[in-house]
Amino acid sequence: MQFTLEVEREDDGRWLAEVVQLPGALAYGASADEAMAKAEALALRALAEQLEHREARPVDISIVVPAAA
Repeated sequence: MQFTLEVEREDDGRWLAEVVQLPGALAYGASADEAMAKAEALALRALAEQLEHREARPVDISIVVPAAA
């Protein structure tokens, strides 16, 4: 399973990062790195919940981070 982080700067200066494959897995940050770290943590928490509740099976995962924001 592969997850892709997308990041963009909002008009108000905040950064927004989203894990494309997980609806609702998005987070704001003061920097691109902060937003991506928060979104990645949120995605991992969501996956952990799914595994704990047996809603998903364990699989190999990778997370693709943009080269530059």
